[in-house]
Amino acid sequence: MLEHGGGVRAAVSRYGIALSDWLDVSTGINPHGWPVPAIPATVWQRLPEADDGLENAAAAYYQTANVLPVAGSQAAIQSLPLLRDPGPVGVVGPTYAEHARAWQRAGHRVELVTVGEVDGILGRLNVVVVVNPNNPTGVRYSSEVLLGWRKRLAARGGWLVVDEAFMDATPAESLAGQAGLPGLIVLRSLGKFFGLAGARVGFVLAEPVLLARLVERLGPWPLANASRWLAGRALGDRDWQREARTRLANASQRLAHLLEEHGFAVAGGTALFQWAPVAAADFWQDALARQGILVRCFADPPSLRFGLPGLESAWQRLEQALAGIQADRLRQV
Repeated sequence: MLEHGGGVRAAVSRYGIALSDWLDVSTGINPHGWPVPAIPATVWQRLPEADDGLENAAAAYYQTANVLPVAGSQAAIQSLPLLRDPGPVGVVGPTYAEHARAWQRAGHRVELVTVGEVDGILGRLNVVVVVNPNNPTGVRYSSEVLLGWRKRLAARGGWLVVDEAFMDATPAESLAGQAGLPGLIVLRSLGKFFGLAGARVGFVLAEPVLLARLVERLGPWPLANASRWLAGRALGDRDWQREARTRLANASQRLAHLLEEHGFAVAGGTALFQWAPVAAADFWQDALARQGILVRCFADPPSLRFGLPGLESAWQRLEQALAGIQADRLRQV
């Protein structure tokens, strides 16, 4: 199993700090997520049904009728490689490690490539996987470039897989509305922007023939009825979505300024996180954890990803911790 953000209970065991005393900014999940209403008892008593309105809500939100609900985009990440015979796959990185792992486990030959290398090697790849905006670097790829790759791949029966887990805050940059094009597969999730990670809801947007094959692979009832009920209502709440985009943009800018004020060279980010390369990434992750603050650490390149604090008290706690650790390091020099 690869390491991910979260894992607060493991941190409790390691650092001896009570669960309730942790500030978790390791996941990139909206700390002010969609306000979940009470779920009627009848929702829990019924099996999932495809005509409950979720697909219609998703089609309106993503601007395409080619939508398939799945149990989080991770379900699609693990299943898509099983729909092709093993072959060469390029994963544009550094990025979310589960993509390369899933294709490798299905027997494909995976190459980790930079965005600048893709055009030169596209002719020998069956699949290209790109996360846009990228996790953890926040790099964004233009629709023109991505659709150009899609066209070249599709001409040979290939796929372009675009993971848009962090795209909801900037929907104008999404390829979701192009999802009917041959060879284009877009992955979306309600975990980040909507703050509904616990519901495990994602969507695969692709041409109908591919979605039909994926349905056969996933089997019946891939998504719990309560998750479908929540997702349909969250996707339809346009007022909340508009307010959330404004709130997140402001909070993300505030986080970038906070990190820069304490010596971090912020190199990228999205509305939900900021990313900073730092040689002493392990040190900073450990030092913050000793104060009950969990951040995401990456080894290649050495870097930290900070999600958004929620309450004002959480912002102050992060700022005080960064200042205190920085002061201690200076005293030791």
